[in-house]
Amino acid sequence: MESYNIGNIEQIVAQVIKNLQNESGAASSAAVPTKGKTAYLVEKQKIEVKTLDIPAISDDEVLVRVEGCGICGTDVHEYKNDPFGLIPVVLGHEGTGEIVKIGKNVTTDMVGKPLKVGDKVVTSVTLTGDDEYTTLKPERANLSDNMAVYGLLPDDSYKFNGWFGEYIILRKGSSIFNVSDLSLDDRILVEPFAVAMHAVERAKTTNLLSFGSKVLVQGCGPIGLTVIAVLRTMGIQNIIAVDGDAKRLQLAKEIGADLTVNFKDFTGFDDMLAFVKRQTNGGADFAFQCTGVPAAASNIYKFIKRGGGLCELGFFVDNGNATINPHFDLCQKEITLVGSWVYTFRDYVNTLEFLKRAKGIKLPIQKLITHRFGLDELNEAMVVNMKQEGIKIAFINK
Repeated sequence: MESYNIGNIEQIVAQVIKNLQNESGAASSAAVPTKGKTAYLVEKQKIEVKTLDIPAISDDEVLVRVEGCGICGTDVHEYKNDPFGLIPVVLGHEGTGEIVKIGKNVTTDMVGKPLKVGDKVVTSVTLTGDDEYTTLKPERANLSDNMAVYGLLPDDSYKFNGWFGEYIILRKGSSIFNVSDLSLDDRILVEPFAVAMHAVERAKTTNLLSFGSKVLVQGCGPIGLTVIAVLRTMGIQNIIAVDGDAKRLQLAKEIGADLTVNFKDFTGFDDMLAFVKRQTNGGADFAFQCTGVPAAASNIYKFIKRGGGLCELGFFVDNGNATINPHFDLCQKEITLVGSWVYTFRDYVNTLEFLKRAKGIKLPIQKLITHRFGLDELNEAMVVNMKQEGIKIAFINK
């Protein structure tokens, strides 16, 4: 039997442990950046990429390496006109990425799922204070004046406040969801689908949606198309999609619409209205108004039959007033009207379940993302979005 010097073995083990610790520390240090690029909207229709120092995160914060982010109509409104008065600002709220550093007090996501470095995450609304909606009515926290959204935060010492960049800092109290099981494209689509999910949940409160309902969706941009997909996964078959773009209407068909109506194919609104009424035996049981056009918001009531319902979700910014006739459009028809604003934490949970169902019935939701741009191409991406040359335009951190 060989003999060993116990003292030497102890020294060897201690040295091995020290080396492993040093290697681990070096790897950790290398993985946590000290600088990063971020895309600042510095003036109307001008985004500049800046390299900035990344602030150290606290025990309650998370540093995320951005992998991608959809471009929303709200981003475009801010880019064009700064209606929120945020310039200079880092935009982007449909984002997702990978945790590269996590504070010791952040251990789970909103539904109790463990969080660690390397996990893929998305965020929803962030609450910056307490009020009636955050304390007594948390299920309606989206109505709180203390609600904030990453990508629409005023510039401050954090700097990395939006998903248009290489990194983002998620602050204390942020709503984080671990979505490591989803593809990048699916993760980019979570936020717009949460908007649609909230609208459909609001519509369900009217008790006017059922398997046999004839539902009209006006506007087949990203939000209208996501609403169609959510309705289809609920089992609603009779979905009418209305738009003026043939490519968008074709995708609406693929994603769940039973009938598509191109308003450019008619001599006027009355001609189109007569067609829709013939196809629906008098009008839709329920309608979703998904455009930001005041004229469309005025006309949507005409499509709905007496006793029907409407969810208005097209105006996330002030695009002007819409005119209706309260007698003919509301009272005489006894329309049930609901508005929809952003989303709640619960809508994100439902959206993650929706994505499973959508894949189960093979809805081609991946076709929603039509264009991809890098960080240095965000001005071009905004122009493409403004020209409505695609559906969902995405920034990908290459």
